[in-house]
Order: sequence, then C-alpha cells, then structure tokens
Amino acid sequence: MLLPDLPVELLESISENLDSERSISAFSRANRHLQNLLTGHLYQHNARWCGSSALIWAARQGREETVRKALRWGADVQDASQLLLVEALQTASARGHERIVQLLLENNADVNAQGGKYGSALQAASAEGHEKIVQLLLDKNVDANARGGRYGSALQAASAEGHEKIVQLLLDKNVDANARGFCSRSALQAASAEGHETIVQLLLENNADGGLYGRALQAASAGGHETIVQLLLENNADVNAQGGYYANALQAASVGGHEKIVQLLLDKNADVNAQGGEYGNALQAASVGGHETIVQLLLKNNADANAEGGEYGSALQAASAGGHEKIVQLLLDKNVDANARGGRYGSALQAASAGGHEKIVQLLLDKNADVNAQGGYYANALQAASVGGHEKIVQLLLDKNADVNAQGGEYGNALQAASLEGHEKIVQLLIENDADVNIQGGYYGNALQAASARGHETTVQLLIENDADVNIQGGEYGNALQAASLGGHETIIQLLLDKNADVNAQDGEYGNALLAASKGGHEKIVQLLLDKNADVNIQGGYYGNALQAASARGHETIVQLLLDKNVDANARGGRYGSALQAASVEGQEKIVQLLLDKNVDVNTQGGHYGSALQAAMARGHEKIAQLLLDKNADNYIQ
Repeated sequence: MLLPDLPVELLESISENLDSERSISAFSRANRHLQNLLTGHLYQHNARWCGSSALIWAARQGREETVRKALRWGADVQDASQLLLVEALQTASARGHERIVQLLLENNADVNAQGGKYGSALQAASAEGHEKIVQLLLDKNVDANARGGRYGSALQAASAEGHEKIVQLLLDKNVDANARGFCSRSALQAASAEGHETIVQLLLENNADGGLYGRALQAASAGGHETIVQLLLENNADVNAQGGYYANALQAASVGGHEKIVQLLLDKNADVNAQGGEYGNALQAASVGGHETIVQLLLKNNADANAEGGEYGSALQAASAGGHEKIVQLLLDKNVDANARGGRYGSALQAASAGGHEKIVQLLLDKNADVNAQGGYYANALQAASVGGHEKIVQLLLDKNADVNAQGGEYGNALQAASLEGHEKIVQLLIENDADVNIQGGYYGNALQAASARGHETTVQLLIENDADVNIQGGEYGNALQAASLGGHETIIQLLLDKNADVNAQDGEYGNALLAASKGGHEKIVQLLLDKNADVNIQGGYYGNALQAASARGHETIVQLLLDKNVDANARGGRYGSALQAASVEGQEKIVQLLLDKNVDVNTQGGHYGSALQAAMARGHEKIAQLLLDKNADNYIQ
C-alpha cells in the first residue's frame, strides 16, 4: 500500500506526531493529496507552537490567502487568538493592506485594542498615511481619541507625518484637537515642528488652542517655519510661553539661526531677556550657534549681555567655546564682564583655551580676563589648554603669569593634564616655567603616573630627567610602575626600574605592579618584575594576589610563571577567595588543572561561592566540577 492510500486518520495521526513545521511541510509535499489533507495541520501546529507567526507574517506581507488559511485553521487554536488578531490588524494597517484589514475585522479583531509600536491600528494607519484604512476603521466606530503608542494619538501621528486628508477625516469625527500625546505634545505642536503649514491651519480652524500651546510656537521657531510662526501668532499664541528644551520661542529661533523669525517674535514683544532652557537666554543661544546677525539684533533690542545661566553661564563663554571671534568682539564692545564665572568652563577664558581659540584668548586677555580664575571642568585656563595640546595658548597664558602649579579639576594640574595626553612640548614648557614635577592631585595622582598609564615613553623620560619621583604614591594606580604594568608598557617599566622604582610598592586599585601585570596578561612584564625580585606572594588589591588575578583572567602562561616561582597556590583573599575558585568561577579549565597538579587545597573555603566546587557548579562548568570531585572536593552546600 502506498503512503497516500493509508487511512486519513492514520495520515493525520502521523502529522500530529511530527515535531516541527518543517517536518509537517515536507510530509505534506509528498503529493497533492497529502498537501490538501494536511494544510490545516500545518497551520494548527504554527498557531500552537509558533505563536501564529504565519498570520503575522502574512499580515505584514499582504498575503491575503495565507491570512485566510491561518484564520480558518490556526489562529483560533490559541487562547490568545484575540491578541494575535490585534497584532495582525495593527501590522496590516501600518503596511496599508486594506483587504487584510477588512478580513481581520470580519473575524472580530478588536478595532480598539491597545498596544504595540503604534498603540492602535488607527494610529498605525494614520502615521503611515493609509487613508482608506483610516476610513475603514472609523466606519467600524473605532475610538478616534484613543491615547498611547509612539505618537500618543492618531491625530498627532497624522499631523506629525503630514497626512492632511487623514487629519481632516479625524477632525470630521470630532477628535479632540487639543489632546496631548507623547511627551505632552499636541497635534498642533507636532505639525508645527515638522513644518506642515496646511495641517496647522486645519487644526487652528478646528479650535486647536494656539494660545495654550505656546510650545507649538517654540517648535515652529526651532524648525525655522516662518509662515507657521506667523499663523500661530495671528491665532494668539503666547510669544513668551515658557517650557521645553529651549524654554521659549525666541531662544529656539536664536539657536537655529532663524533671523526672520527672531525679528517676527521681537516685533510681537518677545521678552529678549527671558531666562530658562538649555542656553539660559536667547543671546547665549545665538552666541553658541555663531549667529552674529541675531546677536546684533538681540543687543539692539536691549538684551542683557551679562545675563547668567544656561549651559555656558554667559553669552561670552558660549561664543568663546564655539570659537566665534566676531561675536566675542561684539560682546566685549558692549562692555560685557570678561571675568564672569559659571557655566561648563567656569569662565570665557577657560572655554577659549579648551577649544584652542588663540585669537579669542588674546582678546580676553587684552580685556584683563583673570588668567588664574578657578572653576569649570578644567579648573583653570592653563589646564584646559594643556590637556588640549594648545602650545601657543599655554605660552600666552604663562606670559600673563598663569599659576603653573594651580590645583583642581579632573587632571589636578596643568602638568598632569599635558602628561596624560603626551603633549611633550607643553610638558617641557611647563617645566621650564617651574612646574612642580612631583605635585600631587587629580585622577592619576601625579604627572609621572598619568604618562605611564597612557604609555607616553618620551614624556616619562622627560619627567624622570627633571627629577620626577618614581616611587611617589597616590592616584588611581598607586604609583607609576603599577600604572605602566597594567597598560603593558614594557619600555616605560624598564625606565622606571632603572631608576629604582620599588617593585613591591603597595597601593592603588590593583595593589601592586605584579598583580596589575598579571591581570592584564602581560607576560613579559611579569617576567621583568619577577627578575627584579617582585614578591610573588604579596597581597592586596581587587584580586588579592597575582595568582588569583591571572587565574581569573585565564592567563595560563602567567599562572605557570608564578607557580614556577613557588607562589603560594593556596593563598586566600581577594574577590574570589582563592586562585582555584577564581579559575573555577570563570571556567578556566586548563588553569584549574595546573593548580590541581600543584596539589592546591581543593576544599579551601571563602569567596562568594564558598568553595571552588560550589563555584563551578553554580556557574555550570561541569568539566571543572568533575576535575574537583576527582580530587576529593567536598560535595556539599555550605
């Protein structure tokens, strides 16, 4: 008897016992009779075990026949069939597959169901501009005011994307023109931001409140949509409404360089000195953007050139940071305070120094800017110029008696800042101007550690030649040798060792140089340190000892080096409690074997997991657990 001649019940039973869609599909393709017989089983399997992926796929791709089959044979099998219909409905609505939307609605898909990227099918169709589907959904009494999803509402979606006919359809259904959606935006604000003039007009004609939503004016101003700004103002939008990223429309237009809109707003009595927002005021916003004509316009309208606030603290600092020389000159001609404090850089001089704007630095110094003013990210102008590698500015500042040893900021002092970035000429310049080569402070503690950490060999040599103390302690890495060891800077390590750096000095995140090199996997450096009599058993730092660090990180050769130097393989302490537990936790099977071959104590207690065996079992490292059990590890939970 041939396969197709078997009883239908038997064929169906065979199909039901196949464990994958691929198997059922392959079985059904044996001949046309089987294909007709088993199509339903294929869709039922898809619904039961694959989340009706066929239905969702077909809705996305516009495959109407597949949707029909999925609905007929599969989608109703799951308890969550309504959720599937909802997902399919939103997907088809977004893709514009009108007949599939109709089909899903005929199968009782909930037209008002919420969820997903668009929140609802109506919002999906509105966002993507599918007018006929919007009409179809409206005819099914969909809730046109439903909130949620990416845009907040269908009206906001259509308004943001510029679908005028859909906006009209929704308004004809008495949708709330003033409803707020995503980030409290309204449809009017969305249309204003995107420059959809006709939609703005439509919304205003349908009682969208231009006065209440001053943010719409700000949105249009930021985008440079002059006609929309005019429309909103004619409909009583509040020219001084506060809120949002730019605080008000004038600041928004100023930062964007929209001169005509700035003039429009000023003609409508916009407050030229209104405070708030990212840039504090319109003048600072125009200054940061380098919009000279707008700066002149604002100053002509009595903008306070010394107003404080915002990211840069003042308009002068904003212009200085951006390198806008003409605006800086404009402001200085208005007798702006060249020493105003505050903002990101603390002062205009520091801002210009950080950006490498030499001419602006000179302009400010000519106006008696305080060369030693403290504050801001870099603490002072000299440190800002030093970290940026701006040699001419460093010289300018030193010529004006900048304090070469001033403390503060991320880098502690100018010398450490220059050393960290490897600006050798600036390091030389600072030293020639009596910079203290051993001054302490900042993240790295001192200039030598900073240069060592970054691998700047020539700078390290320069500092050593100028009597930098190779054993000075402090900073993130404790000392220069540890910093260089962690980074794998072999030549620098040799330089430091040649100057009698203490190979066993303790301090910093990793405790000592040997541990730092072991953690970093720098085999040659480990050997260098051992050749200089580094204490192989010295304790300290995050990992407790060098062996644990190398074991945790999987550096097999270094583990062997340390074992050859008679390291205490049973030493306790550190994050993992022991080297064996460190290797067991991290799945370092070869290192576990190395340690076991050295007769390490397999039952040493400590660390997060209590023992190496518990660690291996907890982390699912079965082979390591077996290795430990073979060495009589205690199999119990502490």
